[in-house]
Amino acid sequence: MTRKPELDALRGLMLLLITVTHVPTSIADRLSQPFGFVSAAEGFVFLSAFLVGGVYTKIAFDKGPSAMRRGLWDRAAVVWAWHAAMLLYLFTVIAALGIATDQAAIKNMISFYMQEPVTALLTSFALIYNPPLLDILPMYVLYMLASPLALTIGLRWKRKGWAFVLGVSVLFWIFAQFELDRSLYAWITSKTITVPLHQTGAFELAAWQFLWIFGLWMGSSMQAGENLEHDEIRKVKFHSTRSLLLLALAIVIGCMIWRHLVGQAPFGARVDLNLLFDKWQLGPLRLINFFAMMIVVMHYGPRVTRVMRFRFLEVLGNASLPVFCAHLVVALLVLALVGDKRGQMPLGREVLILLGTMAVLYLVAFVAAKVPTSKALLSKKPGPDDRRPELVPGLVKVQGIRPE
Repeated sequence: MTRKPELDALRGLMLLLITVTHVPTSIADRLSQPFGFVSAAEGFVFLSAFLVGGVYTKIAFDKGPSAMRRGLWDRAAVVWAWHAAMLLYLFTVIAALGIATDQAAIKNMISFYMQEPVTALLTSFALIYNPPLLDILPMYVLYMLASPLALTIGLRWKRKGWAFVLGVSVLFWIFAQFELDRSLYAWITSKTITVPLHQTGAFELAAWQFLWIFGLWMGSSMQAGENLEHDEIRKVKFHSTRSLLLLALAIVIGCMIWRHLVGQAPFGARVDLNLLFDKWQLGPLRLINFFAMMIVVMHYGPRVTRVMRFRFLEVLGNASLPVFCAHLVVALLVLALVGDKRGQMPLGREVLILLGTMAVLYLVAFVAAKVPTSKALLSKKPGPDDRRPELVPGLVKVQGIRPE
């Protein structure tokens, strides 16, 4: 999949919104979920999965399934290494600063680590204990480790394969809505590890995997349409009819107005109804809001990018992993030195903090773009097991090799 600047710009926008949300200022509440009952996290996870699906489907066709699997596992290892670095930063530098300055925000964040340091350290590296703000990268690692299986099934059996993968994904999402995954975790931890459920991260992995699988399918299907001959597979195109687009616009505009009129709790004190828009369980109405937003962006996004380029956002999106980690470094540092004083600081100081944060993110992205990165996976010649034609039976590959 060739790099698309508009996708980089979208990822850059998601990173910007995530950063503004996590740096403790009064602006955070105003810009959290600014477009309705959808946060930047949904867009970032979906876009990441979309790009993973496209990139590694191309590798599967060009170099074979072994190269695709190795590439995904290597990438998961890289993300895990960044996550481990963030954990060490939190447990050493930030913990020391937070304790020295007696910051309640930091003490609450690492409360389990302070109580059970050895267990917390080991289980955090094992992606079980996930402190606040450091629960997104573990999700990426786990999903990337599962992606080779999903891609292999989807590519081997084409539409039936992806129908099976998506069906299983929907079942996991349904289980999460009824908190069956929580019951399973409680049963497992009662016999093994002792990490409380609320210390494993805010995101319900069984629910959020649906966004990942959906993005993986879309990216893979579009890449497969580009790489295969037309008479072998019909290219996947996502058109929006006029009626569907109008419905999506109505949902997006309606939810945006609703969110800014009533706040982030759509039904006020009705907790049972708020679960329909719940972020952590990825509630059903929230998914509808997301899909409506996706249709609108897919329809109008290309037109916008033809008129103007958002180069600042493109630079951020192009280096999403180091930029994401840089935003964690800054956000944790602000919490340790200043504390969570949203609305208590002068507006000018908050603006300076945010501008300084943006400058750091751009500097990190700029440096990351200049540092040579290994492209061995994309450039290496495939080995004897890398061109196995049985990956997608009956389909013509880009190289012109037809499976028997």
